[in-house]
Amino acid sequence: MIKLITKLTAGTAFTMLSLLSTAQSFSPYIVVDQFGYLPEANKVAVIRDPQTGYDASDAFTPSSNYALINATTSAAVFTASPVQWKSGTTDVSSGDKAWWFDFTSYATPGKYYVKDVTQNVRSAEFVIADTVYKNVLKAAMRMLYYQRSSFAKAAPYAGTGWTDAASHTGALQDKNARLYNNLTSAATEKDLHGGWYDAGDLNKYTPWTANYVITLLTAYQENPTVFTDDFNIPESGNGVPDILDEVKWGIDHLLRMQQSDGSCLSVLGSASGTPPSAATGQSKYGPATTQATLKCAEAFALASKIYKQANPTLYTAYAATLQTQAIAAWTWANANTNVQFNNSTSSPTVAAGNQETDDLGRKTSKLGAALYLYDLTGQATYLTYFESNYTDMPLVAWSSAISQYFLESQSLLMYYLSLPGINTTIANNIRTKTVTAINKSGDFANALTNQSDPYRSFIKDYNWGSNQYKSNYGNLFWELNAHTVDNASNNDLYLKASEEYLHYIHGVNPLQLVYLTNMATYGAEQSANEMYHTWFADGSTLWDRVGTSTYGPPPGFLMGGANNNYAWDNCCNSNCGSTSNTALCTSMSLTPPKGQPQQKSYKDFNSGWPLNSWQITETSLGYQTAYIRLLSKYVKNTSITTGVLSSQSTPSLNVKPNPTQDQLSIDFPASVSVSDEIQVDVYNVVGNVVLSKKIQNSSTISIGALENGVYILKVSQGGLVFTQRVVKIQ
Repeated sequence: MIKLITKLTAGTAFTMLSLLSTAQSFSPYIVVDQFGYLPEANKVAVIRDPQTGYDASDAFTPSSNYALINATTSAAVFTASPVQWKSGTTDVSSGDKAWWFDFTSYATPGKYYVKDVTQNVRSAEFVIADTVYKNVLKAAMRMLYYQRSSFAKAAPYAGTGWTDAASHTGALQDKNARLYNNLTSAATEKDLHGGWYDAGDLNKYTPWTANYVITLLTAYQENPTVFTDDFNIPESGNGVPDILDEVKWGIDHLLRMQQSDGSCLSVLGSASGTPPSAATGQSKYGPATTQATLKCAEAFALASKIYKQANPTLYTAYAATLQTQAIAAWTWANANTNVQFNNSTSSPTVAAGNQETDDLGRKTSKLGAALYLYDLTGQATYLTYFESNYTDMPLVAWSSAISQYFLESQSLLMYYLSLPGINTTIANNIRTKTVTAINKSGDFANALTNQSDPYRSFIKDYNWGSNQYKSNYGNLFWELNAHTVDNASNNDLYLKASEEYLHYIHGVNPLQLVYLTNMATYGAEQSANEMYHTWFADGSTLWDRVGTSTYGPPPGFLMGGANNNYAWDNCCNSNCGSTSNTALCTSMSLTPPKGQPQQKSYKDFNSGWPLNSWQITETSLGYQTAYIRLLSKYVKNTSITTGVLSSQSTPSLNVKPNPTQDQLSIDFPASVSVSDEIQVDVYNVVGNVVLSKKIQNSSTISIGALENGVYILKVSQGGLVFTQRVVKIQ
């Protein structure tokens, strides 16, 4: 990537001190990541001049005088002239001309905005800091808590605006669900409660739930220390990373969906309600299928390994159960290779979506199950299956091809490269074909090096769920770096490119919109105000739109994003059954999203049929978990000395008992030379010192006076600093 930077010199036409800010207007034409940037990241504001689309009549040409302004002191700290993208070419995907103001070289932590000095307009404010995305990750993870089925949302965790009683726990609901085509038979009843609402509807789809489990566990596996125990969910403070607590909620539901023969039921349809606890309709499930069972095998195998590694004392028995159930699922699927249930054509239908797949989908799931089972058990049978069948993956079968629609299989191939005992020839083949594929014209690395997207996060197609594709592209670039698939000299290029996809979701897009809901308290000046969701529904006086309804939706839900294929219901072209229904078709302007360049095919609305906003603003755990995986790569678990708490335990410091009601014994290992003076500080989760004292070696401190919760113990001695997460209980 070309870095376009002009540093201040003595001959600069204006000095930093002369750029003290006067009142300036917020500009829709200077777009930035509204949360901010890591100090070492590429930091580029995009200046836009609309040419086509709904805002084509607008015009903005930047001056040559741009500055990065410290929002606290109003002083300019960096200046440069914007550089025009592609010599003034209009980008087809966004309909904009663009310029880049590159301030990558400036890395001092603080709060800033970008200013067009001559025209006295500014970008949104943002932060440069190692900690910039930590709270955003917490908000994104907490989305899954709000999506829990059969679980009460209490005020201490949900906030006063989004409380609700446990849903789908009534008669003939999730705890007594019946087979979809035999709803009157008590003999078909099964307890299938738990899991997460899949999206804006309140259903649960086994293959998709398994995918969410796999994605979240992969995120944890790739960067475990950022997933701390303080995300404010009911399990916070129990000594287990909150992501593992949350994922267990999904896994336990999958275990209920598994039958005694090892097969897994395909789908659970649950009634709608606003809020979900108001739902009273009967719950029904679909039969077991090959795809659902293979996905269970994948999820159980990966989970078994990770939970046992994370806490052998707590999870040994649980991990053993998961291993047993993974093998049982694998065995059933091997004996039942093509059992399908097409929910969209069943009578009656079970849920809103169709979780069934095709032959390639089942093959991908079986290869994934084999891979995770080999990683878990070390048994050569599973590795042999994978190595004998990996050529059916698109990368190999389609002549060195990678597609945005098949990145799951590509990610499995990357996972294979990380395992011991693999075939060197196969590994080299995967690497060679991957490098060829990413450099093919018009996509991935080729689009990156050609700077094909003025908003710096190229994807080929913007259709339903484009924000998931953005995250998946970012995750692919991260994998290219992590596994050094290409020349090692490109590793930093791919790592920085991966981060650009976060910036798009955080506001570096033609709409200058953070695609997460209700994020003003997290620093976003313009975030999504509403979404298509059964709970946070259109017309709700409590939850419809931020600033209009009492609360709006909760923070942190990722929208589907721009969809160039958006269309209202076909009835709008003729008759929707009544005059009032047909009138809904023209009840608001739909330009955008209709008739727009791809990146502008979005509208911040949540209307139902026949305007079908779900094609754009519905949330989905598929979008959310892909985003969480990407976001977690750029969250740092910084030490206390920088003002951010570390929750990573230091194994060389022995602190016990933990959890404790009062006394903590602190012992150094024999290898550490301990002086007489040891400083002990206890920090709460927001970084404030709540207890400070000096102790002797092998001494104790009392934390009995502190409130129950999670704290960070910092012990300083002889130039060494040790940190340990501790939990205070009753």
